[in-house]
Amino acid sequence: MSTTTNYPSATPQNQPPKKDYKNLVIGLLAAGFLGTWGYLLWNNNKQEQVQTQQQAQISKVTDEKGQLQKNFDDALVRLDSLTGTNNKLTANINEKDGQVAKLKANIRGLLSKQHLTDAEKKKAEDLIKELNDKIGNLEQQVAQLTQDNQQLTADKSALTQDKEKLTNDLQTSTATNTDLTKKVDIASTLNASNISITPMHERKDGKDKETSTARKVNKLVIGFDVANRIAQTGQTEVFVCITGPDGKAISVPALGSGTFPTRDEGDKNYTAKVPVDFEAGKSKSVQFAWKQNSEFLRGNYKIEIYHNGFKIGEGTRELKKGGIFG
Repeated sequence: MSTTTNYPSATPQNQPPKKDYKNLVIGLLAAGFLGTWGYLLWNNNKQEQVQTQQQAQISKVTDEKGQLQKNFDDALVRLDSLTGTNNKLTANINEKDGQVAKLKANIRGLLSKQHLTDAEKKKAEDLIKELNDKIGNLEQQVAQLTQDNQQLTADKSALTQDKEKLTNDLQTSTATNTDLTKKVDIASTLNASNISITPMHERKDGKDKETSTARKVNKLVIGFDVANRIAQTGQTEVFVCITGPDGKAISVPALGSGTFPTRDEGDKNYTAKVPVDFEAGKSKSVQFAWKQNSEFLRGNYKIEIYHNGFKIGEGTRELKKGGIFG
C-alpha cells in the first residue's frame, strides 16, 4: 500500500556528501607556525652572527687602538729615560723639543678618538714610528756621549796621574835644583888672598907716602886678590868692613857706607862696596883707597872682606903714635 505525504523525508535520497575542511586548516596553521618559528630561529641566529662579527670588529679595533697606545706609551718611556742623562743631550732634546712636542700632540689627538679610521690608524702608526726614530737617534747619541764620557773620564784619570807624577817630579827636581843651586851659589863664592892694608899720607903735591903714624894718615889703601874655579865671568861686588881701634864699625853713609845681609851674622854694616869685574878661571887683583871725613885714631884697624854673604878674608893694621917730631 502506498502512502502519500507532503513532508519531506528525513533521509535525503541521491544527495552527494559534504567536504570536511577542518584538517586542512589545522595543517595550514601548523605549517605557518612552523615556518614562522623557523624564520624566527634563522633570524635570531643571523642577529647573533652579526653581533658576534660586530663584537669581533669592536674587539679588533679596541686591540689595535690599545696596541697603538702601548706603542706610544713605550716611546714616551724611552724619551723620558733619556732626559737628564747628559747635559749636552738635554740641550739637544730642548732644540728638538718643538718637533717632539708636535709629534706627541698629533698622536694624542688621534688616540683620543673613540673610533679610528684605517687612515687615522695608519697615520698614528707613522707618527709613532717617526717618534721612535727620533728617540732612537737620541739613544745613539746617548751611547756615543756615554762612550766619550767614559773615555774622557779615563783620560782625565790618566792626566791626573801624570800631573801628580809631574808635580812630584817637579817638586823633587825643584828641591834638587834648589839644593844644587845653593851648592853652586856657595861654591861660586870668591876667595880672598894676599890682603894688604897700607896707611898713606896724601900730600898736597898729589904724591902718597906710606906712614904708620896715626895723625899723618889720611887714607888706607886696601888690596887683595880674588879667585874661584867655578865662578862665572861678570861683575860682582865685595863688601869691605873696617872696624876702628874703638871697636866700632866705620860707616859713613855720605861716603857710600851701608848694610848688607850675611849668611851667618845677619845684617852687617859695611864701610865700602867695591865692584869687581871677575873673569872665570883667573885671579883678579882688587885695590881701593878709603878716605874718611874724620881723623884716623891710634890703634889697630881690622879689615874684613865679604862676598856672597860669606867672609872671605880679613887683616889687621896698627896705626901708631908719632915721635917728638912725627
